[in-house]
Amino acid sequence: MRVLVDLPDDDIDWLDRKAAEAGKSRAALVREVVAQYRAEAGKHGIERFFGAWEARKDISDGLEYQKRAREDWARK
Repeated sequence: MRVLVDLPDDDIDWLDRKAAEAGKSRAALVREVVAQYRAEAGKHGIERFFGAWEARKDISDGLEYQKRAREDWARK
């Protein structure tokens, strides 16, 4: 289905640049972004937080972090 959307010129320019960088058409990029938005908007509850700490360098492996925390609790 086709959808007609009015966007400001600067948004169109930005879309065209991003599409060119990705080697995709503007329409393909918009479809991809809408699909990604739907996937993110559909997350509920704890699923929203999966990967929330993946950028943290002080934790490394989640299981190891959990074991260290429990060892600290046991000492108290």
